[in-house]
Amino acid sequence: MPLRDLLLGLAVIAIWALNIIVIKVGVAELPPLLLTTLRFMLVAALLVPFHPVARHQLPFLALLSVTFGSLHFALLFIGLGQAEAGTGALLVQMGTPFATLLAVVFLKERLGPRRLAGLALSFAGVMVLAGGPTLPSPLPLSILLISALGWAISQLLIKQGPNVPPLALAGWVALFAIPQVALGSWLFESDHLAALRGAGWAGWGAIFYTAVMSSIVAYGLWYGLLRRHPVNRVVPLTLLVPVVAVFLGVWLLGDSLGIHKLAGGGLVVAGIALIALKFGSGKARHPQRAD
Repeated sequence: MPLRDLLLGLAVIAIWALNIIVIKVGVAELPPLLLTTLRFMLVAALLVPFHPVARHQLPFLALLSVTFGSLHFALLFIGLGQAEAGTGALLVQMGTPFATLLAVVFLKERLGPRRLAGLALSFAGVMVLAGGPTLPSPLPLSILLISALGWAISQLLIKQGPNVPPLALAGWVALFAIPQVALGSWLFESDHLAALRGAGWAGWGAIFYTAVMSSIVAYGLWYGLLRRHPVNRVVPLTLLVPVVAVFLGVWLLGDSLGIHKLAGGGLVVAGIALIALKFGSGKARHPQRAD
């Protein structure tokens, strides 16, 4: 890969890793479901008018908005409000093992020794993380793992559904998810106007960053790289996302970096590498990004 494209790939990884930190900062100023709603509104406004889809694709996109928009994104924002950023980034990566298990159950894919070892390492890593001090209660762990499951279910739907361009998918999923998440915010959160009036640059910046930088700019750069290079040269870079997010959390937010996070995070990343990469075959799995 030419140096220019390698730097672009690393820039995308940095954007996605920093996205976890930005969400963590944003939910400290705005209620998580309100923040998610505003993010979806901005994504839809910027993408839907320029990326039309066929009418027969709308039911699929509406279903995906439940699993990807509400179950994954909404719970990710809620979970990051209660867990350290780096720990959250590692737990959300469990979407890959979950997707593998779902493919085995519903698509009858074979689970060879390498992928089985990857699953074992990933779940062992979660157990190590859960035993550390960064998850003070089972609630953040459960929320983030359900968010990862929502991502995994979405990947199964995307694999079996109609072929929708990535930016069109992001825009229309956001559009259909707006009323769902807004209803959740209205039911479970309060003082919306006061929260909006009291939000500073961090809250509004989080809306802009998660919508524009993470969902639009990073996606555009990423799929440009995939068009120019084999998948196996590009996808391995995504393994850096949780690693960079952990160290950004330590550097920017003062998160702890204990043995549980190092050991558990290492096991999770190693397990995902075994699952997602086909060593020696020149191929790699290419899941949709969760960011």
